[in-house]
Amino acid sequence: MPDSLITTPTVRYRERQWVPLWWWLPGMALAAAMAITVNRALHNAPDWVGFAILVPAAVVTLLWLGRHVVSVVSTDGVIELWVDDAHLPNTVIERSAVVPTSAKTAALGRQLDPAAFVHHRGWIGPMTLLVLDDPDDPTPYWLISTRHPDRMLAALRDEAPA
Repeated sequence: MPDSLITTPTVRYRERQWVPLWWWLPGMALAAAMAITVNRALHNAPDWVGFAILVPAAVVTLLWLGRHVVSVVSTDGVIELWVDDAHLPNTVIERSAVVPTSAKTAALGRQLDPAAFVHHRGWIGPMTLLVLDDPDDPTPYWLISTRHPDRMLAALRDEAPA
């Protein structure tokens, strides 16, 4: 294939949804407390066995919780929102809005449509609401956790970030 036909996608917005840094201290403390309990229960095992198993397990768990990526990518003039493996072109978005942290409980509670696509991370405050206008898709809207909803919406709208 000629190089002129290969198009490199342009990342307009990207956010890795890591857990907060302060979660690491309680996570390691919990792993250490559990390791001490295991060491006391296993009298014949060396003292380091509990720590060698549970501390790496806590690290892997915290890294696994932060594996999610939200990005806006432009390829050949088509702008798409990617949430992990799900993607949505901006041409099917009818309206968009920022859901502040104070309104998140209502948006995820009694107002939530069961057919909606929801990507919620409890440690991220604001969310973005994207109402769809696609007759072929039964999903009425996407509700996505993001730390910078204004930047994400500007990237979807093909605007310069504020």
